[in-house]
Amino acid sequence: MRVLAINCGSSTIKFDLFHFSDKPNGIDRRIAHGIAAGIGFGGAISFTSSSDVQIIKKVKLTDHSDATKKVMYLMAQNGLTTSGKPTAIGHRVVHGGNRFIDPVLIDDDVIKAIEDVSSLAPLHNEPSLITMKAMRARVNPAVPHVAVFDTAFHRSMPERAWRYAIPYDLADRHGIRRYGFHGLAHRYMSERYAAIAGMPPESLKLITLQLGNGCSAAAIQGGRPIDTSMGFTPLEGLVMGTRSGDIDPSLVNYIARCENISCDQVEDLLNKKSGLLGISGKWRDMRELLRDEEKGVAAAALAIDIFCYRVRKYIGSYLAALGGADAVIFGGGIGEFALSVRARILEGMEWCGLKLDNKSNEEAVAVERCISAGGSDIKAFVIPVDEASVIARDTMDCIKRTADEK
Repeated sequence: MRVLAINCGSSTIKFDLFHFSDKPNGIDRRIAHGIAAGIGFGGAISFTSSSDVQIIKKVKLTDHSDATKKVMYLMAQNGLTTSGKPTAIGHRVVHGGNRFIDPVLIDDDVIKAIEDVSSLAPLHNEPSLITMKAMRARVNPAVPHVAVFDTAFHRSMPERAWRYAIPYDLADRHGIRRYGFHGLAHRYMSERYAAIAGMPPESLKLITLQLGNGCSAAAIQGGRPIDTSMGFTPLEGLVMGTRSGDIDPSLVNYIARCENISCDQVEDLLNKKSGLLGISGKWRDMRELLRDEEKGVAAAALAIDIFCYRVRKYIGSYLAALGGADAVIFGGGIGEFALSVRARILEGMEWCGLKLDNKSNEEAVAVERCISAGGSDIKAFVIPVDEASVIARDTMDCIKRTADEK
């Protein structure tokens, strides 16, 4: 059986094709993977098969529907989506609201329910919906589609972590709670660390850090999150590429009054013009900020310092929430590649028994590796995140579970 895993961003579609064998372990191999990038401005599709055939095509991608059409055409040209293939398609959906706590077969009612909560994550849910609809229109109707939700992993958080201190009835009437995001990434890091350590997830206390353009932290105990940094929307928590992270809520009305703009415009500013971009005045990309810092640009240095400080502060709070930890795990584009940022985040953490091994840290670029010094009470690891494999496994599990229920 073949499962196509689809992961949409605001201007990208990542696609991975897996072969599932009949073995109990599930996935047998990844047949192909690629990305359609620059959707809405320029565009290119890069594609690699398991036989190392690589294709890069510069092509205009007007929107996610157009990109979906061209991705499917490219895969068909290479014999990957013909003769009834794939067997199933799994779609990552960022926000599932209160309704979706497990992967679910997609039908018109499910699409409507996802649309109803899309205002809470407009940059991500809407592209996923467009892609979902485009694929359903182009693929044999007999091929099942499954939605896998980023928010689902965090639904086991205790109420003390997910409930806001606002009037109880108001929160319940409108579904206001801390949902958490990047659930697939945090789940992958925690499960992968358990496999590497050869320990059952139930015995571990972990702090996982998904650091990229969007950033979040999670405190995981016994394989389930007990807290996470993102909340009702992906705006809360750590400093991100263009998102402010935690702020005083009173700032929204204050900025609106001072700038004579609406609250909607302030929300847009906090989501799209703040974070690293807002502090530096120039860059949201950590690579560019590091280059500017080397040139002596003070604003870039400040943006990096605030970013690292906020991550370190969350690590400290989660050590308190967990009562200690077995490991701190870095994933995401910054977490996997920016070794100097990792070093700054962990600077001064010897007090809790976590000491960085500088040589290991320098060698850990997008590879699995322990980066803490020998004898550290708390380990530090880099674990490149593979959300696609989680989407594929959950898709297969949902299909099997649904068949068993009939």
